[in-house]
Amino acid sequence: MTTGGAAPLRLKNRKDFVAAARGARRHARSFVLQARPRDDDEPPRFGLTVSKKTEPSAVRRNRIRRRLKEALRLGAALSGAPGHDYVLIARREALAAPFADLKQEIAAALASPLRERSRKPRPSHP
Repeated sequence: MTTGGAAPLRLKNRKDFVAAARGARRHARSFVLQARPRDDDEPPRFGLTVSKKTEPSAVRRNRIRRRLKEALRLGAALSGAPGHDYVLIARREALAAPFADLKQEIAAALASPLRERSRKPRPSHP
């Protein structure tokens, strides 16, 4: 196992994951990044999602989760802004991507400005 920094703070409650889903998004080859600002200046918090739809095999899902978690721990999380929550939704490509590329991709996504989700206006009913 490689040595590195301490593990970043984690999102643990469903309500935090749902709130991040309503925030800004950034699409990358290996994941989708969702982010939302909080009302404090605490360190950023991170959540990971690897669904059965992404990868049916539990062994592969856990491997994807471990790779993303380790990439965050080894420094990619330092690019996160204080007072923000981030959720990484894994794609199958995260399993085969070279680890150095995965770390760089996460750091670049966290450092770049996120675009807010555009909301389509709802049709009004008479």
